[in-house]
Amino acid sequence: MRIIFQIVFFGFLASFSSWGQTPQTYTTAQAHSHNDYEQKFPFWSAYNQQFGSVEADIFLRNDSLFVAHNAKDIRPGRTLKSLYLSPLLSQINKNKGVVYSKTTDSLQLLIDLKTSGKETIAVLVRELQEFKSILAPNGPVKIVLSGNTPPPAEFEKYPSFIYFDGRPGIVYTASQLLRVGLISQSFDTFSHWNGKGVLTKDDKSAIEKVVTQTHAIGKKLRLWATPDFINSWKMFMNLGIDYLNTDKVEELGPYLRSRPASEYYEIKSYAAYKPTYRNNDSSGDVRNVILLIGDGMGLAQIYSGVTANKGELNLTKFLNIGFSKTSASDSYITDSAAGATAMATGKKTRNRAIGVDSDFKVIANLPEKLRPLGIKTGLISAGNILDATPAAFFAHQPYRDYEKLIAHDYLKSSVDILIGGGAKMFNDEKVSDSLRLKGIRYSNNWADLAGMNPPFVLLNDDKTRSVQKGRGDFLTQSFKKTYRSLENNKNGFFIMAEGAQIDYGGHANNMSYVVTEMLDFDLLVGEAMKYADSNGQTLVIVTADHETGGLTLLDGSISKGYVDGHFSTNDHTGIMVSVFAYGPHSMDFRGVYENTEIFEKIMAVLNLNRKKL
Repeated sequence: MRIIFQIVFFGFLASFSSWGQTPQTYTTAQAHSHNDYEQKFPFWSAYNQQFGSVEADIFLRNDSLFVAHNAKDIRPGRTLKSLYLSPLLSQINKNKGVVYSKTTDSLQLLIDLKTSGKETIAVLVRELQEFKSILAPNGPVKIVLSGNTPPPAEFEKYPSFIYFDGRPGIVYTASQLLRVGLISQSFDTFSHWNGKGVLTKDDKSAIEKVVTQTHAIGKKLRLWATPDFINSWKMFMNLGIDYLNTDKVEELGPYLRSRPASEYYEIKSYAAYKPTYRNNDSSGDVRNVILLIGDGMGLAQIYSGVTANKGELNLTKFLNIGFSKTSASDSYITDSAAGATAMATGKKTRNRAIGVDSDFKVIANLPEKLRPLGIKTGLISAGNILDATPAAFFAHQPYRDYEKLIAHDYLKSSVDILIGGGAKMFNDEKVSDSLRLKGIRYSNNWADLAGMNPPFVLLNDDKTRSVQKGRGDFLTQSFKKTYRSLENNKNGFFIMAEGAQIDYGGHANNMSYVVTEMLDFDLLVGEAMKYADSNGQTLVIVTADHETGGLTLLDGSISKGYVDGHFSTNDHTGIMVSVFAYGPHSMDFRGVYENTEIFEKIMAVLNLNRKKL
């Protein structure tokens, strides 16, 4: 029976077309080391990256099979046996029958015949007999011949451990198809795309067609002569091409291993709050200021949230937006300590310093400035309350590492409400006992929050785990409790609430971590906007201390809530961060300015100094 190489539409094949369903998951098992013998360490470079396929060109010379790209490149000792077959046998024996010790993945060895097929295959078959125990169909190594191969009608003449590289458009019989190990074609057959931007519609359709045809007959597809960049790798993954052809073995390997942490798939989206814009562009009185800090939140983190939530966030409803320059006094790139200190005190300082200037002299922070005017303060963090960002609003220490001293600084602070993690240090250092002696309510029990009245401290480390590990609506509930506890103060309030773990996700280079924390923080933003609309005298400011991770978005789908990100570092970067403002005097926060100006602008709108901005 002849099997016509035609398009067959099975439901399960939809996932292989560009964005039919959830994208196919790729690992290094689907990486192909093109012209592997030209790597600095042939075989070993691809093997150490756990590639699923390697390619070797061979020439027959004097009954020996040499590996080279051209005949002039043939060198003594560089044989198929020495570079590939013997190392493979050695590793498989070492790994007790498998190619890789930690996976069950097999290895495809694509051998491109550069000399006469008949003579070369005869010598190759003879040489492979020594390694028959590790060869498919019974072993983990699949030999696939390409180049000067025999016609399909002759496939059956060769041993079962020999497979052949097929081509699209060829009609194979059922028995011939069993000997086809792979379908390959030059990328130039379909497109002259250089790997930048996107494929044209016609080129994409042509590739999708051959992918569908190949999968319909149960085979895998490889394209050679492809663009070899991250953008093109991602494009080919979206198209469902089974093997990613590369000469950049040591770049593609880490990229593919990072895939599980690089993608986010929408779990549950929510409707953004519809603001009334009450007094949004006015210069009326500001009674309350709410400062929301998304730690590590750059533009890419924000847009990852927009994408994951299918096109909108509460943040996207803001009309007045500026940019903050984040450098520390001693570094182009700030840490959270210096970044938060700039916003809390209006002064640049050294990295790692909390509430002090570059000479380590104490500087008054916003809560301390506001206390004499009768303005009450609340601080909230979805992380450790002793960490750099919240600590900058109540502590004064030369180094953020001094957590014991930072905890004791709270005993002297002007803050009325403190909610977050860090219970162990407060308890071990007896700060909790000192608070109670001062008449400040203290608890480590989240259930106590509803019944607590200011001044109070609630620290619960279980409630400051990540969203993915069950934190729940900690931020929004803490915020509601705080503003309800302070809103009746005749002189108003200042609240700083931190989405601490956007930063943690950036440091971990984990896209899902970043996105889930970004969305949780945005829900807090929505609650703050809603409160601002309820009285018309509340200014909401949303910003970040810095960006974390050097995040770029390589792919995504707003309709599906899918995000694909790539991190360039596991640390902070120096890019500017956004400043969003809502409510009266929100227009004052437009423009580009130093992060210290956030302090100055807050002071100005509360009429605590008369300096013109």
